[in-house]
Amino acid sequence: MNESSIITPFSRRNFITTAGVATVGALAANRFAYAAGSDELKIALIGCGGRGSGAANQALNVPGTKLVAVADAFKDRMEGALNNLRNAQGPKVDVPAERQFVGLDAYKKAIALADVVILATPPGYRPIHFEEAVKQGKHVFAEKPVATDAPGVRRFLAAAEEAKKKNLKVGIGLQRHHQAGYLETVQRLHDGAIGDIHTMRTYWNDAGVWVNPRKEGQTEMEYQMRNWYYFVWLGGDHIVEQHIHNLDVANWVLGGYPVKARGMGGRQVRTGKEYGEIYDHHAVEFFYESGAVNFSQCRHIRGCWSSVSEHAVGTKGSSDVSGYIIKPTGGSVWRRQGKDKDPYQVEHDDLFAAIRADKPYNEAFNGAKSTMTAILGRLATYSGTEITWDDALNSSVDLHPDSYSWDTTPKTLAGPDGFYPVAVPGKTKVV
Repeated sequence: MNESSIITPFSRRNFITTAGVATVGALAANRFAYAAGSDELKIALIGCGGRGSGAANQALNVPGTKLVAVADAFKDRMEGALNNLRNAQGPKVDVPAERQFVGLDAYKKAIALADVVILATPPGYRPIHFEEAVKQGKHVFAEKPVATDAPGVRRFLAAAEEAKKKNLKVGIGLQRHHQAGYLETVQRLHDGAIGDIHTMRTYWNDAGVWVNPRKEGQTEMEYQMRNWYYFVWLGGDHIVEQHIHNLDVANWVLGGYPVKARGMGGRQVRTGKEYGEIYDHHAVEFFYESGAVNFSQCRHIRGCWSSVSEHAVGTKGSSDVSGYIIKPTGGSVWRRQGKDKDPYQVEHDDLFAAIRADKPYNEAFNGAKSTMTAILGRLATYSGTEITWDDALNSSVDLHPDSYSWDTTPKTLAGPDGFYPVAVPGKTKVV
C-alpha cells in the first residue's frame, strides 16, 4: 500500500519516476549465471494493482529479468498495469494475450510460466498463492502482510518450511530491512548505543485511503474485492495492512515477537457503510518476553496529527529509529548522514542477487511472524481483552469463504440498511 495519505497507482514505489532506471549495485556490475542455465529470469505478476505494478517495475529494473505472464481477478486492472509497464520497460514486458490470465484461479497458470513470482493481490489471498508458488518450485517476492487471520499465517508458515527445504528464495515487502538508514540505526541499537531497550512507540497515523463506490450488478464478492481494504478477510484492517511496517521494526529492534497484547479501538469518524467493517483507530500495548513494551497507535482519520515512525527508549538513552537519530544519555547525538538508495528497489536487487548466486534467502518466517504481530493487535482491539501470542496463533477463527468464485458468499454481509457488522469489544469472538 501507498505510504502517503491517498493511494494512487504506482505512487508507493514511484513507478513513473523510477521506470527504466537500471539498478546500480551488485547485479549491475556482475551478471551471475542462473542455476537453470539461462541468463534470463522470467517473472510472473500475480495481482496487477498499483502495488503489484510497482513491484514488477522494480523487479524489471534488475538486469536479466523479463515479465512473461500476469494474472488478476479483474481484466481492467491487468490491462492498465500492462500498459504502464510496457511504457516503462519496453521489450522487457513480453506478455502476449495467451499469457494474460483473468479470474480467481488465474494465478496457477501464470505461476507455471515463471522462475520468479511476484505476489501482490489483496493480502487475504497471499497464503494460497504462496503455497502454490512453492508447490511449483518458484522463487517468490510476496508483499506484506502475508495473511489476514491465524489460519492463514499457519498456512503461510507451512509453505515457508517447504520453500526452505526446496532452497527457494523468498523476499517479503517489509522494505525497511533493506533501507541503509534503518540497517545502521538498528545495528547501533543492538550494539548497545542506548543500553537495554525497555520501551518503544510506533505509529501509523494518517488520513486513510481510497473507496470504490458500489456499482449496479456487482456481486457481493466483486464489491468486496474492489474494496478489499475495508474487509478483514481480504485486508486484515489497517493495523495489519499498513501498521505492520512499524510493528515489524519494533520486533526487529527488540529482537523477538510479543508474547501478549491488549488494546482498544473503534470507528469514530469513518462510520459510513462504504468503510465496510474495519476500525478507524487502534491503540495497542505489545508485551515482550524481555519485559519491553511497545506502545502502538494507528489511525485513519483526516485532520489529525499524522506520524509514521518508530521510537525506542533504553537504559542509556533514546532513539528516533525512523529518523536515524540516537541520543545517548550524557553523550553526543548521532544522526545518520547521506541519502538512502530506494529500499523498494534494493529489496528486489537483494532477492535476485540471492537467486543468481544461490545463497540462502528466506524472509518468509519473519514476514509471517510480523504479520501475526499485527493480527494479535487487531484481536486485542476487536475483543477488548488481553490476548496471548499462542492463543492468537492457534486461533481457529477462519475469516475466509469456503470457496473462491464470483458467486461465493463472503462470511461478512451487510444488513438490510447496507451497513456491515463491526467488531464489538467485550462481545466479539476472536480466538
